[in-house]
Amino acid sequence: MNQTSQDPVAALRRIAFLLERTLADTFKVKAFRSAAATVLATDRAELVERADSGTLRQLPGIGKATEAVVVDVLGGRTPAYLAELERTAGPLVTGGEELRRRLRGDLHSHSDWSDGGSPIEEMVMTAVEMGHEYLALTDHSPRLTVANGLSASRLSRQLGVVEAINSHLDGGLRLLKGIEVDILEDGALDQSEDMLGRLDVVVASVHSKLRMDRASMTRRMVAAVRRPRTNVLGHCTGRLVRGGRGTRPPSEFDADQVFTACRDHGVAVEINSRPERQDPPDDLLLLALELGCLFSIDSDAHAPGQLDFLDYGAMRAHSLGVPTDRIVTTWPLPRLLEWAGNQTG
Repeated sequence: MNQTSQDPVAALRRIAFLLERTLADTFKVKAFRSAAATVLATDRAELVERADSGTLRQLPGIGKATEAVVVDVLGGRTPAYLAELERTAGPLVTGGEELRRRLRGDLHSHSDWSDGGSPIEEMVMTAVEMGHEYLALTDHSPRLTVANGLSASRLSRQLGVVEAINSHLDGGLRLLKGIEVDILEDGALDQSEDMLGRLDVVVASVHSKLRMDRASMTRRMVAAVRRPRTNVLGHCTGRLVRGGRGTRPPSEFDADQVFTACRDHGVAVEINSRPERQDPPDDLLLLALELGCLFSIDSDAHAPGQLDFLDYGAMRAHSLGVPTDRIVTTWPLPRLLEWAGNQTG
């Protein structure tokens, strides 16, 4: 008997995970994660009593669907909703399975401290369950107000939380201190040098003025790549090819100049695994490969189930012939941290 058939919290979390990995509606996911939090905080004897008396829905966050899950698990049954999701789950993509197995971690993820949907602890718990050796927490920087970007003081508090979480982990996973820092219009990074110096990993991304003219965007990106604290150039074109936010064309820049700067300064070009991004496009990824760049296959997860998006990135990297050793997220943690701490200015 597996854990989800014995523990209602595990069953509710598993349902949420399976919904998230297929980009299900947020309200559905939230219902199951909220119910899991309520069940976790409720004594099992009370849960059993309420299940028997039909009063589970009097608890906050428990609705008809989540009640059925809890009742089934307490009764020793696999919930029908979970069974159907498991039946249809399957691999997200076909191809790149061996490369996916060689990925040790993920350098781009978000929590509810910025625009993610779950607490840091839930992201970490899922990464542990997936067998990650490391996960970088990279919430947004302050200029991205729409995503609740972190001021220096909030980021400082978050670093304390990361340290506390790491102190309670058994060493199977290391939560890395990180940020997805905005590249400002002049190529500066949207956080102080002092704060960036306290981090393990810095992902630098463009989130504003995406339609800037080609020459200006090139100067902007090259300047950011040359910053000593930059480790990864995130979703370089900013394009969207599908999904609820619609589509968006790629930004225009001289990719030869940008990727040459990445190569020369030891900055990894991110292979962003979100299915709506698929960034960089194949032609640019092949150019970065030809120029000798490093790569980082990242999920850009905004929810625990989206950590599984690495499947998409591994499939693309494999299909385009990216050598494993040039993918920094296949490296063991000591090598990764040595690289991240020794970027050239």
